[in-house]
Amino acid sequence: MARLPVAPHFILTVLAVPLLVLGCAKQQATPVVPASTGSATTTPSSSGARAGDSSTSTAPGGEDATTTAPSSRGAGTAGAAPAGSPESRPNPRDFAAVRDLEDVYFGFDSYEIIPDATRILDANARWMKANPGALVLIEGHTDERGTNEYNLALGERRAKAAMTYLVGQGVPAGRFTIISYGKEWPACQDKTDACWARNRRAHFLTKRQ
Repeated sequence: MARLPVAPHFILTVLAVPLLVLGCAKQQATPVVPASTGSATTTPSSSGARAGDSSTSTAPGGEDATTTAPSSRGAGTAGAAPAGSPESRPNPRDFAAVRDLEDVYFGFDSYEIIPDATRILDANARWMKANPGALVLIEGHTDERGTNEYNLALGERRAKAAMTYLVGQGVPAGRFTIISYGKEWPACQDKTDACWARNRRAHFLTKRQ
């Protein structure tokens, strides 16, 4: 059977089709890079409540307390000394206990000065007035029950209550510094009512000016 001659224009058409396909393939292989729109990552703001917020509640059947145990006895929550700024406030580590100043004790979840405490505070006030060169540090303490934050606040109120009474007895307010340790420095570690009562206290230390 004789082969029919192929028309030249048909050959050109066939050759043009692969070239067209290759050209389209090259165009489709070019990626499109979107413009940078900046980082979408944001840093979340803190939403946790701060220690000492009024929303903090007392644990059932317990007293108040402190978040982090102090690394040494000089740590804790210091109250503002009436005499000046924090820079002029004495360092708690510079104070030492004296036998003439007794601790005063408080009822459960209370910072009220009870009658037994007034007798002790009166004696402490007499010593302080007889030793006008002595600065006084009042530590506020609580028992172990309750949250750390609540106990720190309660310890501070106890220290302030003792200071207020002493100022009322004629001791100058500028001689006092107060600090709260909450439940972090117990005088007794037994889990009994008698032991907890010993821990609910204001403790007195002094240093010479």
